[in-house]
Amino acid sequence: MIRIGESIPDLTVTVFHENDVKDIPLASLQGRWVVMVFYPADFTFICPTELEELAENYAKFKELGAEVLSVSTDTVFVHKAWKDTSKAIAKIEFPMVADPTGILCKTMGTYIDDDGLALRGTFIFDDQGVLKSFEMNDNSIGRNTKELLRKLEAAIYVSNADGEVCPASWEPGKKTLSPGLDLVGKI
Repeated sequence: MIRIGESIPDLTVTVFHENDVKDIPLASLQGRWVVMVFYPADFTFICPTELEELAENYAKFKELGAEVLSVSTDTVFVHKAWKDTSKAIAKIEFPMVADPTGILCKTMGTYIDDDGLALRGTFIFDDQGVLKSFEMNDNSIGRNTKELLRKLEAAIYVSNADGEVCPASWEPGKKTLSPGLDLVGKI
């Protein structure tokens, strides 16, 4: 399983994107922040609510210089069929990764061997391809795109700040901390 500080896997993935099937080397995404959102399967119950919320906020991710990739063990043909038949999924403009062999899911630690599906894993890679944040949920628990955006904004802020860090529930414009300076006189 990948850990904080490690690099994005050196894999090429097949995606359904812009009504086409494409191969994307993950290394080609360097220079952009990457948000990978793993989910169990197309045509399910919680998954479309999460992906619709991501789709409705995709412009914000792009403004922040991030690419979103949704990932399941379904094929690109299942992704296309889902997009063609679901109003929620029809909103998706980001690449939908097909991982039917589970190679990417296994590499990222989201693969459920007994089911051949992925857990709800969310990974944020910086513009150098280094993992900065990840979260794993039981498949019965949906995620919050607003919180994901907040984490992405915090990671971007910290990467550009000179030693500053973001406290709990930090949002852009709120106070940050300077660890060395904030402790002076408090010890």
